[in-house]
Amino acid sequence: MDYKLLLAGEWIETGEWSEVLSPYDESVVGRVAQGDEQTVARAVDAAQQAFEAGDFPQFARAEILDRAADLVRERRDDLAETIAREAGKPIKTATVEATRCVDTLKFAATEARKLTGETVPMEASSAGIGKLAVVLRVPYGVVGAISPFNFPLNLVAHKLGPAIAAGNAVVLKPAGQTPISALKLAEVFVDAGLPAGWLSVIPGSGSKVGNALVENDLVRAITFTGSVPVGWGIQSKVPHKKVNLELGSNAPLIVNEDGDWETAADKAQIHAFSHAGQSCISTQRILLHEAIADRFIERLVKNVEGLVIGDPMDPATDVGPLIDRGERDRVKTWIDEAAAQGGEILVGGELVDEDRCLAPTLVEHPDRDSKVWCEEIFGPVATVDRFAEFEQGLAMANDSKFGLQAGVFTRDIGNALKAANTLEFGGVLVNEIPTFRADQQPYGGVKDSGNTREGPAYGVLELTEERMVSFQG
Repeated sequence: MDYKLLLAGEWIETGEWSEVLSPYDESVVGRVAQGDEQTVARAVDAAQQAFEAGDFPQFARAEILDRAADLVRERRDDLAETIAREAGKPIKTATVEATRCVDTLKFAATEARKLTGETVPMEASSAGIGKLAVVLRVPYGVVGAISPFNFPLNLVAHKLGPAIAAGNAVVLKPAGQTPISALKLAEVFVDAGLPAGWLSVIPGSGSKVGNALVENDLVRAITFTGSVPVGWGIQSKVPHKKVNLELGSNAPLIVNEDGDWETAADKAQIHAFSHAGQSCISTQRILLHEAIADRFIERLVKNVEGLVIGDPMDPATDVGPLIDRGERDRVKTWIDEAAAQGGEILVGGELVDEDRCLAPTLVEHPDRDSKVWCEEIFGPVATVDRFAEFEQGLAMANDSKFGLQAGVFTRDIGNALKAANTLEFGGVLVNEIPTFRADQQPYGGVKDSGNTREGPAYGVLELTEERMVSFQG
């Protein structure tokens, strides 16, 4: 099937097409029209014109976001199937993503209705006597959004929902591997009544579409989710723009001797390997108190051995393929390197299902210089190591250039508070794995993991700026 791109309310062909292939069997999912620098320029110009017209008030934005959420709910099964086919995400996990998208848009609608500024207490100083002042939150205008492949529907919603709620027009470049989900969400917005010009979706290469979007002077803010080098490269390229970055991590899970290690092991079974580990907060570094380590590892290995690997369209499948062969081979190389450097493969490490998938893998005692410890694996791999004291476990978790989310299992409130105050992460989850995310929470990282917070309420703040207005009585 052919999919046209959305340019300011019109579905158009460009004469250039790209095939979207299934990560599982490399069958053609569809052909997608490709944009270029000229397409981006037209989309941005239309977005600027729509914004300058100024006829899209808060209540109208909220109503459209609500209608879009209702349409996503109605089309959930089709959207989930699209995610599974183009991203290789198991259908039961893809269905969860489509369901979450409804919440994301509903929360965005709420933020559109309650968007407001604040009053400044001018008479708190003698200089302010007789003055009334308010701070308005005003949209940037045109927002350029760049989304990743791993959550091709809900992370697009996290870009579009808050941007539109805040009153911005948006030009989106979806991931090249998974553009169809984004185009179907754009269709939802069109059907919900979004005025022409307020949204364009331009698939294409980073060198053409991505760079043109970032460098266009009319685009005043960029919201990007993706790799660390690309994200910080965008920031350095346009230092004068607002650039919101949600990047990678190698999320730690700390399980202390006083924690519920059985629950932690059961949750790690799912969330270290869901979507083949292709999540920024996939549980990667499992740090265990030596008093419970052997029992935890035994339980986790048994759990992992029971995971169903294979066709993402099979409702029984727990772990599907990586996004493409290149990523599969990269992750396999990292596992082999870790083993050569002294890490012990506890389970997995091999290609399965006629080499379509990489088996979920646990590596114990990885070398501190190995990629599986230092870098973001973005594959179905987790490492396991031990500590003697809780403070040592916290230090091991902090031994990273990343800082997105960390999970800590402990029944001691003192340890929980110590973790909250010590761990250098955007989110510290007590008695939960680091892979948990509610769509309304503030989500984002520190250090190399980014500089922003998503979640509709927080995304709206990131995509508006403050304007102080003072009145003299």
